[in-house]
Amino acid sequence: MADFIERLLEPRTPKDEEDRKPRRRWIRTTPSVFGWIVIGIVVAIYLATGIHSIGPSEEGLVKRFGRYVRTEDPGLHYRMPSPFESVVVVNVLQVRNEEIGFRTLSPAPNPRYQTIESEALMLTGDGNIAHVEMVVQYRVKDSALFAFHLIDASAIVKQTAEAVLREQVATKTLDETLTEQRDTIGVASRQALQNLLDTYEVGVLIANVQLQDVNPPKEVLAAFDDVNSARQDKEKLINEAERYALDIVPRARGQAQEIGNQAEAYKQTRIKGAEGDVARFLEVLARYETGEEVTRVRLYIEAMEEILPGMEKTIISSETEGILKLLNLDSEGGDRR
Repeated sequence: MADFIERLLEPRTPKDEEDRKPRRRWIRTTPSVFGWIVIGIVVAIYLATGIHSIGPSEEGLVKRFGRYVRTEDPGLHYRMPSPFESVVVVNVLQVRNEEIGFRTLSPAPNPRYQTIESEALMLTGDGNIAHVEMVVQYRVKDSALFAFHLIDASAIVKQTAEAVLREQVATKTLDETLTEQRDTIGVASRQALQNLLDTYEVGVLIANVQLQDVNPPKEVLAAFDDVNSARQDKEKLINEAERYALDIVPRARGQAQEIGNQAEAYKQTRIKGAEGDVARFLEVLARYETGEEVTRVRLYIEAMEEILPGMEKTIISSETEGILKLLNLDSEGGDRR
């Protein structure tokens, strides 16, 4: 330190002054060079802030001075740094949920839910009250409309879904809402909700509408359970009766067919027998006409054989005179006496 002070106090010669001039010029120019370098670095960093990337399931909405100008696909992109341009990133593949009538407090594996009675209680078409809970699943269809057209698109989806669900429940009776029309209400609500949101230009696509819980109010739940049990018993008895009918009716039809077949066979037998009797009678008649006396005697003899079987019989002619002429019907060859 002392040496440095001594050099400063030493008298300067002209030669020392000449040596100091280049050094002074360098000192005077150094601040300006460093300044430009710093400025260049700052500008480069500022321009580099415009580099950004869009994820695989996202779309980038570029705004210039607050006005939407273009949409960027997934990948690496560049925009003008702020405040000139900014980017709003929207996930277009994410499935979003809106819950009507309840809220999920904790997800699986140990889910917990909270019922919102003001949303769940709805008036049915027959003047009753039903407890209906619904989940709406949707994703972004138009990212620009979803991000810029509405302040809160999710709130619009939720409120519209609740209104549509109430309208659908109001067209059904309580029994229909609880039983066979439950799926129909979900399908109709999905279509009506999509049409209404397209009218509002929300820019979302409804993926699914599912009714989670449809029950009567808690105050009358026990009575409705009794009614459902009675209805199930009724359906059970009807099914048993139909099953019995399906078993007994074919058997009765088979028996009826069998009796009909037997009657038809008996009919044909009687007809054929009658036709045979007629044929035999006609044959006898033809013989009778060729020999009336002989045929009459023959028929008389055959009738006597049939009427008095196993007895000795003697036939006497009414024209017999003198010697008795007998016709022994029991002797072999029918010898006359």
